[in-house]
Amino acid sequence: MPESGSIDAPTLAALVREGDILDDLVEHLPAEQWTTPTPAKGWTIAHQIAHLAWTDDAATAALSSTVDDGPFLGYLEAAAADPAGLPDRTAAEGAAATPADLLARWRRGRAVLADHLSAAVRDAPTQRFPWFGPPMGARSMATARLMETWAHGQDVADALGVIRPVSDGLRDIAHLGIATRDFAYAINNITPPETAFRIELTAPDGEVWTWGPDDGSAGESVRGPALDFCLLVTQRREPEDLALEIDGDEAQQWVSIAQAFAGPPKKIMRAR
Repeated sequence: MPESGSIDAPTLAALVREGDILDDLVEHLPAEQWTTPTPAKGWTIAHQIAHLAWTDDAATAALSSTVDDGPFLGYLEAAAADPAGLPDRTAAEGAAATPADLLARWRRGRAVLADHLSAAVRDAPTQRFPWFGPPMGARSMATARLMETWAHGQDVADALGVIRPVSDGLRDIAHLGIATRDFAYAINNITPPETAFRIELTAPDGEVWTWGPDDGSAGESVRGPALDFCLLVTQRREPEDLALEIDGDEAQQWVSIAQAFAGPPKKIMRAR
């Protein structure tokens, strides 16, 4: 497996490690196993890696663009022309390559992206870069790539029936899931609640991570394992399958639509 290099920022390091974990899962698969179906309808393991390769390339283009100009505008135009179908189409195109070529493409792309993210975090920490959702800073971009790599890695792990090492980036993924709360409401054409929710998540080492009011004033709350919450906001598991305690009608509504990634809402994707 290729060397990951050295990145000081914890989020970037977690992103690189997450890619390495997934690489370990697929590196020695025989060619026929790349066609193994994953939980995503119509997607094989090859589709999952192809999607990550495409979105890593898109992120690199975004980091070379402004919100008004640059190579990422072509990606936005493609997304606007076919918002629901673009992920399937680009994944299918990438999956048509041989496993060796696809793996090499993904490895090259994520290495280039890591270099661009490291430079952006160092040299342009306050700059906003375009994306399929709202523009974001370099650190948020790194968190988004970490989240997607982890989520699609979960699909591959599920397809292979294996359990991956615990991610170093669970807290970042959880934070992104919370920060995108109002985005999830907006893409479902629902007015977000004005009140803040209390979120209490237990890390794999037993530490409790918290967000929101700590004075008992929050009537809406979500509590439980951090891993389960991350599976929820990446839509890898349904709320009823997770060990999460959800209090309040608004919190119940949120967990049914929570979405930490850009793209159409669950109700559209599941109806296809």
